[in-house]
Amino acid sequence: MLTLAAFIFALGLLIAVHELGHYGMAVACGVKVLRFSIGFGKPLLRWQTKDSATEFVLAAFPLGGYVRMLDEREAPVPAHERQLAFNNQALRSRIAIVAAGPLANLLLATLLYAVVNWSGVQLPAAVLSSPEAGSIAARAGVMGGERVARAGFVDAQLQDLTSFEDLRWLLTQGALEKRDLRLLLAGSAPTGGGEIVLRLSALDVSEVNADLFRRIGVVGPFSQAVIGQLVAGAAADRAGLRPGDVVRQMGAVPVIDGQQLRQLIRASVVSGEAPALVWKISRGPSELEVTVKPDRAQDGGSFVGRIGAYVGAMPEWVLVRYGALDGLWRGLVRCWDVSVLTLKMMWKMLIGEASLKNLSGPLTIADYAGKSADMGLTQYLLFLALISVSLGVLNLLPLPVLDGGHLMYYLWEGITGKPFSELWTERLQRGGVAMLVAMMAIAIFNDINRLFG
Repeated sequence: MLTLAAFIFALGLLIAVHELGHYGMAVACGVKVLRFSIGFGKPLLRWQTKDSATEFVLAAFPLGGYVRMLDEREAPVPAHERQLAFNNQALRSRIAIVAAGPLANLLLATLLYAVVNWSGVQLPAAVLSSPEAGSIAARAGVMGGERVARAGFVDAQLQDLTSFEDLRWLLTQGALEKRDLRLLLAGSAPTGGGEIVLRLSALDVSEVNADLFRRIGVVGPFSQAVIGQLVAGAAADRAGLRPGDVVRQMGAVPVIDGQQLRQLIRASVVSGEAPALVWKISRGPSELEVTVKPDRAQDGGSFVGRIGAYVGAMPEWVLVRYGALDGLWRGLVRCWDVSVLTLKMMWKMLIGEASLKNLSGPLTIADYAGKSADMGLTQYLLFLALISVSLGVLNLLPLPVLDGGHLMYYLWEGITGKPFSELWTERLQRGGVAMLVAMMAIAIFNDINRLFG
């Protein structure tokens, strides 16, 4: 129920803001607006104020909306109202009206990011977990437990990091743009501090997913190797482990953090069985040794080790909050960065450098809406900001049926001084519809595979 409510609210808000952008600019430019609709199809609710010519509608099919303006291309217009018709407006006015929708979404995203910055949010500190063997971080010398003080690309200045999420964002940008990332480690790091370079330019990136961060070697923030809740009768319970035990060594391997311990447990199955190993643990002031034999579990086409316990403590958290101007500026920068990254990802998919699996449809969006709402208001606001950026950028693409397609026609008119051919407009519209239907089909197919595959 929460997922459905969060999805409907998100969809309604983002569509309403988009159409309000078109509506507000049309009114400002002196265009008569006949209908403002959230959704398509049969109207479920309609109203009209006495001093307005606009009919406001809530329709049955909620995946979109529209603003219908007075236009001689759609219906005859009385002579005394021709100056109110959209098609009779100056080119700059038509451009402003069409661009206002997606720009409203980008403005909303900026404000949502700013609200999060102003209100403050608890985020994991920028402390690295132990990397997988052979990963980029492991080759750079990361052991786990290093605190990242500053970071920046090799061709840019270092910047202060306020949280692990800042680091994850830089890693995503660097991987997609093939830019190496410099990390300045605090002096108390296990590796002794100093600067390291993550060679992200060597990555072949087709998808942004968990596997990408495993290859980088930065999966999550550092968490102590603490045993949490146990499953009765499972391997950890049989061995006598207790919640709160801190694992120091597994067999002959020193354990640095929860990430490494989880990897060691998974990889403990050899030739179909997991051997019994002596674990060195800290239990309060005492140092103990216990013998643990992980259970065998099937994961895909192979067997992995399981102990039947939650492994890893909560990471260190920091409160990230900014002042009025700084928070707004950072919101604008984040909106810009996400927009640029979205366009680059779309371009990579178009030229075949990125997988079409990155396309997400309404099922995935609904799933993320529910999950983010369940995590709290801050995460839901960040989800809304991300989807608002995506909607704004998508509508600016030069596809004939989108706002960007209309702006493309107006660019032609501005250069040639002549309106775009109605014949070619109709042909391109049909092609644009076919492209959108294909994209939606791929996105829904990805949704089904992602959620039910």
